[in-house]
Amino acid sequence: MTTVADIVGWVERRFPPELAEQWDAPGLAVGNPASQVRHVHFAVDPTLEVIREAIATRADLLITHHPLLLRGVTSVAANTVKGAAVHALVEGGCAQLASHTNADAAAEGVADALATAVGVRIDGPLVPTTGQPSPVGSGRVGTIKPTSLRTFAAAVAAALPPTAGGVLFAGDPDGIVTKVAVVGGSGDAFLADAAAAGVDAYVTADLRHHPASEAREAALIGDGKPYLVSVSHAASESLWLRAAATEVADAFSVTTSVSTLNTDPWTGREPSPSFKE
Repeated sequence: MTTVADIVGWVERRFPPELAEQWDAPGLAVGNPASQVRHVHFAVDPTLEVIREAIATRADLLITHHPLLLRGVTSVAANTVKGAAVHALVEGGCAQLASHTNADAAAEGVADALATAVGVRIDGPLVPTTGQPSPVGSGRVGTIKPTSLRTFAAAVAAALPPTAGGVLFAGDPDGIVTKVAVVGGSGDAFLADAAAAGVDAYVTADLRHHPASEAREAALIGDGKPYLVSVSHAASESLWLRAAATEVADAFSVTTSVSTLNTDPWTGREPSPSFKE
């Protein structure tokens, strides 16, 4: 019999919790470690809709990228957002486990999946984790066949699940891109690292106005690089799920599935009619 604890142990060996950022909260949030697991569902976000999807698949365990309880709460009453999620999981007999920034940094985790999907031949982490083997760390850096920024941004858009926001880029559309850095999820904290790595383009999500603007100002003092390619947070962190689900199914006598739901919060886009590229 495979238990919740068995799979938690496997996940923690595969994506070690010590790789997580100090502020993070990966691990088991809901469920009995001794409970049997027959089916595991994977998703980026533990939203109520995703939880209902997991229960509909008869999942005994939901593994998500983002933690359910990243920030502290003082109540899990069913009329609160987090409480409704906890109640749905408990009543549906489904445990919930998160593998977050530890899965970002681990070998063949989130960062590797994103880099591979957008065509990057990986050289190593953008920011290596101290004391860990070279494949481990934040983001990835590597090379692609030389192409224009416009063409590369289109390739990134084609590689990711579609979202309302699509893919934005900043820089010369005809500028040549060869060396690339990627960070899944929020990545403006790594703008300086991308610049220091000498990349032509940096792919990440949640680029805020001021950090992105200042990074472009700094780039224009030199050769205009790195260019920026801004993508959906959820989309950029979804690409590792299929491989993880396959690994779990191979390691245990369980079945697995991956969410088909788009958990990007934006549902529509209205372009500015006067905008000209």
